[in-house]
Amino acid sequence: MKEVLSVLDNMRDEIVDFMVNMIRIPAVNPAFGGTGEEKRAEFLEKKLRAICDEVKRFDAVDENGIIRPNLVGMIFGEDRSRTLWIISHMDTVPEGDITLWKHHPYEPVVEDGKIYGRGTLDDGQGIVSSYFAAKAIVSSGKRPRINLGLVFVSDEEAGSRYGLHYLMDKDLFMKNDLVVVPDAGNSDGSFVEIAEKGAVWLKITTHGKQSHGSMPHLGLNAHRVAIKFALRVDEYLHRNYDFKDPLFEPPESTFEMTKREKNVDNINTIPGRDVFYFDFRILPRYSVDEIIESVRRIAEEVEGETGAKIDVEVVQRSEPSSTPRDSEIVLKLENALKDLRGIEPRVGGIGGGTVAAAFRKVGIPAVVWMTADDVEHQPDEFCRIENLINDAKVFVYLALK
Repeated sequence: MKEVLSVLDNMRDEIVDFMVNMIRIPAVNPAFGGTGEEKRAEFLEKKLRAICDEVKRFDAVDENGIIRPNLVGMIFGEDRSRTLWIISHMDTVPEGDITLWKHHPYEPVVEDGKIYGRGTLDDGQGIVSSYFAAKAIVSSGKRPRINLGLVFVSDEEAGSRYGLHYLMDKDLFMKNDLVVVPDAGNSDGSFVEIAEKGAVWLKITTHGKQSHGSMPHLGLNAHRVAIKFALRVDEYLHRNYDFKDPLFEPPESTFEMTKREKNVDNINTIPGRDVFYFDFRILPRYSVDEIIESVRRIAEEVEGETGAKIDVEVVQRSEPSSTPRDSEIVLKLENALKDLRGIEPRVGGIGGGTVAAAFRKVGIPAVVWMTADDVEHQPDEFCRIENLINDAKVFVYLALK
């Protein structure tokens, strides 16, 4: 194994070049106005075919006719009866306000040991570190102990309907497989995620009556109704679902008002329709259905008080998920971190959702792990070059030991 790790150390320039060229290809999820992952997938498919024994591509087509590719590269192991899967996602969120970026999001800059650009960390680091772990093994003439599968999926940032969920019925994954998802972590790599909160995104539409700003008595301000409703929901949920579980960070359920759509174009018109969204992250002890029903009940109360109509639509939901603490993949990853880095790993849960939940749902234990600063979705997102190399070494350890 030392030989393979040494090969990785000598790949530094190649690793940086790979990341820079990949990030130059935008892959913003179409759910957020982007063009999707296809061009980035074409780049990655060529890379996989250069090192893998077998490469398969599974194209989903979304509701707008956009092709959403998913790539599966396999390096056969000494034992072909099971597979170590490393699952990363190709899509990214949008760059947001471009004026907040010091560096252009799609013209990556290498500076002070970091690579800046949208998607360098989330989830470019997972793609690059897993790819070069595989390439170092192949370049050294080695075979992994069991199959090593690299999966690059679409649509993770918007629920994975056209990504991992699309792959789950393709007979790729077996109950005795091992799964690592490099899509969340902490700055020294000591955190191993084994649990995720449930997640609910709600779209709230309030219907009032539009009128002139100077004659509010002739209308019904949908914006005011939305504010009243949002605050009542916020207060109720924080008051009634306040349990803290130290396994998770943060330890409590979270209930946030997030996106708001444009209502009217001019200041002197009272809006007759208003649309905003909630993002809830719910601890396993609580029922996702119960919380949704609480929101619907409050909507009925506010409708009765105001005369407005309030629609509550579930945009996306996922149930809480967890991997047993003593699962094989958890123990193997802990051993890798102890042996390679001399650190004592800490297991826990997060509020974010990853594709690991889909494996846990069908009884395949999965861990989420990478070495990462908390800069995903932010302006001047970056990954550290050393983390790319050192995470790849952990994947090599998992594949060869």
